[in-house]
Amino acid sequence: MAPPVSLWAFALNLCIGVAHCYFSIPLKLYTGKFNLSADVDLTPLRRVALTADASGLSLASDPTGTVNFLDMVNNLQGDSGRGYYIEMSIGTPGQKLNILVDTGSSNFAVAAAPHPFITHYFNTALSSTYQSVGRSVAVRYTQGNWEGELGLDLVSIPKGPNGTIIINIAAILSSEGFFLPGVNWQGILGLAYPMLARPDSSVDPFFNSLVQQLRIPDIFSLQMCGAGLSASSTADPAGGSLIMGGAEPALYQGSVWYTPIIEEWYYQVEVLKLEVGDQNLNLDCREYNMDKAIVDSGTTLLRLPVNVFNAVVEAITRSSLIQEFSSGFWDGTKLACWLKGETPWRFFPKLSIYLRATNTSQSFRITILPQLYIQPIMDVDGTLDCFRFGVSSSANGLVIGATVMEGFYVVFDRAQRRLGFALSSCAVSDGVALSEIAGPFSAADVASDCSRGALKEPLMWVISYALMAVCALVLVILLLLLILPCRRRDHSGEITDESSLVRHRIK
Repeated sequence: MAPPVSLWAFALNLCIGVAHCYFSIPLKLYTGKFNLSADVDLTPLRRVALTADASGLSLASDPTGTVNFLDMVNNLQGDSGRGYYIEMSIGTPGQKLNILVDTGSSNFAVAAAPHPFITHYFNTALSSTYQSVGRSVAVRYTQGNWEGELGLDLVSIPKGPNGTIIINIAAILSSEGFFLPGVNWQGILGLAYPMLARPDSSVDPFFNSLVQQLRIPDIFSLQMCGAGLSASSTADPAGGSLIMGGAEPALYQGSVWYTPIIEEWYYQVEVLKLEVGDQNLNLDCREYNMDKAIVDSGTTLLRLPVNVFNAVVEAITRSSLIQEFSSGFWDGTKLACWLKGETPWRFFPKLSIYLRATNTSQSFRITILPQLYIQPIMDVDGTLDCFRFGVSSSANGLVIGATVMEGFYVVFDRAQRRLGFALSSCAVSDGVALSEIAGPFSAADVASDCSRGALKEPLMWVISYALMAVCALVLVILLLLLILPCRRRDHSGEITDESSLVRHRIK
């Protein structure tokens, strides 16, 4: 007897539901869309980026002799709103493109077709060394997505390590919400681990290939110099430095404080607690690490799980000298404007994040001043300065984005599986340091493992595949029940059963 139709429908719906397990990469760039009154002219929108003082830089290099860090100082342009990007040369002859630096993804992807928001793209037909590998690839971010094909080609970095390397390249053929108006980059440089590479971890990320082929140390460091920008300035110097192969002492002050990398996919860290001014939020530390807590240069804001975000806004509201502040400012739909010269930073408290130290019984604190999270965006008619809130709520974990990273020199020490924070030499405005580091503190008052309890996405994949296997088994059984009567009627015929489920995951 054949199984009833309802049983078939149930099994099919279950399998389809399981097959749609996916994750998104937290790339979030400011689009400039705010709810402003109709009489506000957006024309005067101007941004700049500060740069470190080049005087007195000490010569520093990787002991292997293949890297001169001084050559890489100021090799980034841009700011947190438009993203920080580096110039790269791709193909033969080399085609120069600006590539967004993103520590929250792992694909090296470049525009390979025209797009209305970019000025030029990588023309694969003009490169004599480009080779398509015949595989399609797609990546979905928190904001935007793209699709394309995988290929191989030669890549060099004019202000990077000496040498040309063969790199996996995703040639972007179509995209939606990825390239934005006003950005000056044409691709993305994913610097995270192979586990995030698409379509699978067999695609070596850029930095892995760089380390293997040029034999440089498995470490890079990042300085993003957009802190405390003045919307009224027209200067637009270099936006920072990406040091590949080590850390440049001239770009930071004091000591480097290290926190362990919890898992090698994103740069996942363990957040122990948050403070607003001198107020401890007093949340269970697992709230801060709900889903995950990562350090991501491709995300503009400091993104917090919903409960944490609400607690932060409530604490800021209590301690702020501004009464009845518009809710639109907190949720990112409105700008707050003050008369020029009346900067709002004195009205707001500092924000502090406690990270577990490499000595796991201790922690250290990274603190940002209001200048980093109450961010100047535009001026209006030369009379008003308008600001946005540099913190947002998140449905996929805590993300330490550019809002925080601009205050620090961040060392991605992959060799020793740790992330380092030091005071950035360019996180200074009007002679005032915009960030602080303090420690060590005892971690005895928090759980021994604040990152446990939240299902990580690789585990979700395992569960998804296990359920899919169960679905496949159910379908096989149902199919056998359907064809067994036919088998009894014809014993001489050969019966074969090939059933498979396509693992469709939106990347």
